[in-house]
Amino acid sequence: MQKRNIAILGSTGSIGTQALEVIQANPTIFEVEVLTAQSNAQLLIEQALAFRPNCVVIGNESLYSQVFDALDPYGIKVYAGAQALESVVQMEAIDMVLTSMVGYAGLLPTIKAIEAGKHIALANKETLVVAGELITALAQQKGVNIYPVDSEHSAIFQCLVGEFHNPIEKIILTASGGPFRGKKREELINVTKAQALKHPNWVMGAKITIDSASLMNKGLEVIEAKWLFNLNASQIDVVVHPQSIIHSLVQFEDGSIKAQMGLPDMKLPIQFALGFPNRLKSDFPRFDFINYPNLTFEQPDKETFRNLQLAFDAMAQGGNMPCILNAANEIAVAAFLEDKIGFLQMSDLIETCMAKVLFIKHPTLDDYIQTDAATRVFASENL
Repeated sequence: MQKRNIAILGSTGSIGTQALEVIQANPTIFEVEVLTAQSNAQLLIEQALAFRPNCVVIGNESLYSQVFDALDPYGIKVYAGAQALESVVQMEAIDMVLTSMVGYAGLLPTIKAIEAGKHIALANKETLVVAGELITALAQQKGVNIYPVDSEHSAIFQCLVGEFHNPIEKIILTASGGPFRGKKREELINVTKAQALKHPNWVMGAKITIDSASLMNKGLEVIEAKWLFNLNASQIDVVVHPQSIIHSLVQFEDGSIKAQMGLPDMKLPIQFALGFPNRLKSDFPRFDFINYPNLTFEQPDKETFRNLQLAFDAMAQGGNMPCILNAANEIAVAAFLEDKIGFLQMSDLIETCMAKVLFIKHPTLDDYIQTDAATRVFASENL
């Protein structure tokens, strides 16, 4: 296959660093064109010296001189700030943009990349949660493919290869259940962030790990799946699968179900997205059925983990409600990580925002931007 020039937005995070491992293992197939980070200047510098991209962007403008001084002698261009990020994704040399930034911050750079006709490897689910209708319409208009990187959505995408002419009856997203699976509300009143940050199967950043513990991550994935695969709410199920071996399933109209399986390792879905339609050879550890004699499944507890139900409610209401849900959740998670609110209070805060922030049935991009800002202010004032 022809060499692909990759821009990685959020290269110092969990997905970004693993993507660079994939690229390093396939030097004849991938070239790093752009690396960006918000504030981890030291790691960004180390990555840039190792991969020699055309340019880097450091989001935190106060760190510009540190990065510039380190990289300028090597001829690597250095930019800073959000606007620079939105500009570099439009560079002509880029073939694909991997969006692995955390949260709402990924929205505008992703829009700019799509407008410039760049294919997207999407690891920033919030982009589709906040503005799914706008993003999917824009991608269609520009002839841009969006390749999912989340393990669950990658699983569905892999199951659909060769099946695009066959209608989906429903999809089943699997959830590990997180560190608090099986616990009831009264047991979660006093859980600590240290407990919530101990995921049983995956190593991820702090935000997504807390989302996984509260099942909000699965709720966001439900909304993301609606837009990625053009589904309605009745076609999306969630099942708890503690072993995290079956990454998700697709049921077709004849009743047949396809599943994608493997060990919990994000490098595989990253590589599949970057290399599609080719499956690239890898030395990733292989799954062995003998090591997993029991694969189990159970219903998610939406009463204890209310975030999952709130996400289904937001999806059903549509408009800017998922945007409100997402912004409220980002404030709630940050507050929990700063010990300002308890674990169960995160759902209370999100529900209050969904009830009080102005609902807009047919939002524009400006409406999304204003909704996000208004929700953050309201949520911060109601901690």
